[in-house]
Amino acid sequence: MREIVFDTETTGMDPSEGDKLVEIGCVELMNQVPTGRTYHQYINPERDVPAEAVAVHGLTFDMLKDKPTFSEIYTDFLEFIGEDSILIAHNAAFDMKFVNAELHTMGHAPLPNKRVKDSLLIAREKFPGSPASLDALCRRFSIDLSSRELHGALLDAQLLAEVWLELMGGRQHGLGLGADDDKGAGTQAVSSLAQKDRPFREPRPHAPLPEEREAHAAMLEKLTDPLWKDAG
Repeated sequence: MREIVFDTETTGMDPSEGDKLVEIGCVELMNQVPTGRTYHQYINPERDVPAEAVAVHGLTFDMLKDKPTFSEIYTDFLEFIGEDSILIAHNAAFDMKFVNAELHTMGHAPLPNKRVKDSLLIAREKFPGSPASLDALCRRFSIDLSSRELHGALLDAQLLAEVWLELMGGRQHGLGLGADDDKGAGTQAVSSLAQKDRPFREPRPHAPLPEEREAHAAMLEKLTDPLWKDAG
């Protein structure tokens, strides 16, 4: 099973009002194990970036004006996510709204909602009444947030991938296993422990010495009415 955990940064809240993507970050999971493959791209929005958006992600138009436009990168993005991977995002409706608006501008069909899983909705179902922001979930699962001063699409996707694995049963799910086959890899891991080389040690003698026997007999002579006298 191939999953793509992704996040976006934008110039605002609504593509129907002219807001655009400025960053996309993706992390690949295979059988719920990170593969190390990522996709990351800053995007020239071809418009100004309002101060309130810059306060969130720190990306100004001056920083983005020499980056490729969405029309120049969308085929690479689509190639990375593939046609049958599951797409995972936090508050997925927001990210999908922007991605599909940009794809519509390119004359491309939208990505279907049936491919998408929303980690925000799943977290709210698992922890009703508790905070379910990405920061709150990272704190719940003891995921390091020290590098997150501002929002960033790739960093947030990487943090979300860790959160997602916890929501699906814990990061230990794939610990020490390859991405190919969990069951087979687990069997191999157990057998490797059983076959681990250990140094040979000569058997040690355990028979009591004559003086130990004498000391034991002397101790027994001092006992009165021992519990085992009537045993049998």
